[in-house]
Amino acid sequence: MTTATTHWQDWASFALGIWLAVSPWLAGYVENEAATANAAVAGLALALTAHCEVSFDEVAAEWLNLALGAWLLAAPFVLGFTSQSVAAVNCVAVGAFVAVLAGSALELDKEISSWWHKRPAGH
Repeated sequence: MTTATTHWQDWASFALGIWLAVSPWLAGYVENEAATANAAVAGLALALTAHCEVSFDEVAAEWLNLALGAWLLAAPFVLGFTSQSVAAVNCVAVGAFVAVLAGSALELDKEISSWWHKRPAGH
């Protein structure tokens, strides 16, 4: 992967992970245990995988970030905190940003990009 061009996505994902981990206390939804636990665990996991990507340039970390982004998009519905609007919107917004950042970084990977662009149309 071209490290110079993807470091900004990794640092942005790291910052989003830190925000997510502390957001229950800063955004005021700490009373919702499911949302708080999800934010703390997913945020720390996101920050850790982004750090690994910056440090070791492993494409697997981008796939994990993509999976975390997808989880964050679904978490309010799966864990049942959609009625807590601040927590739900925060979770979905961070998840969307993380998924886009990971997808963008994966697109820059030469092997993945060449596979994606060579696949037959309609498959």
